[in-house]
Amino acid sequence: MAIDRARAGRLAPLPFATGRLDLLPLEPGHAGEMAGVLADPALHHYIGGEPATPEALRSRYERLAAGSPDPAVDWLNWVIRLRADGCLVGTVQATVGIEDGGQVAEIAWVVGTPWQGRGIATEAARGLVDWLAGQRVPTVIAHIHPDHAASAAVATAAGLAPTRQWHDGEVRWHGTTAADS
Repeated sequence: MAIDRARAGRLAPLPFATGRLDLLPLEPGHAGEMAGVLADPALHHYIGGEPATPEALRSRYERLAAGSPDPAVDWLNWVIRLRADGCLVGTVQATVGIEDGGQVAEIAWVVGTPWQGRGIATEAARGLVDWLAGQRVPTVIAHIHPDHAASAAVATAAGLAPTRQWHDGEVRWHGTTAADS
């Protein structure tokens, strides 16, 4: 059952943890370290764009941290901190809104090139889906480039499955959370 936003209020990105990770609400102050994390041009092959300067990233993070101007949409953004090293290694995000009368979160993840292949994106995405379930968000979607096998593996591990729908050259993936259990 979808949340009645007028009664429940807006969602906010609260800190949470998984086995190895701390997921911290994104702040403009993260921009300097995250510019380094996201600096590899190869990282942007499937997600588009190019590495941002710390200043450009700070400006973007200021907009994201301020939240969506649309009262029916929540922007939830976290940085991923690898607890053992104490360093930031990526981001996860959820844009929560209403689709077909129900609450839906579109999720995404990015992990810097040096930390890929360690299961960090999978752990963070699973943690995000669990967090969304705790917020009673029943449906999760992602859009993944059809050639991005690593992201497809993360989506599968987070409980999403590909659909036959496409959006801007990417496959729409769909999953449900334990929100109604």
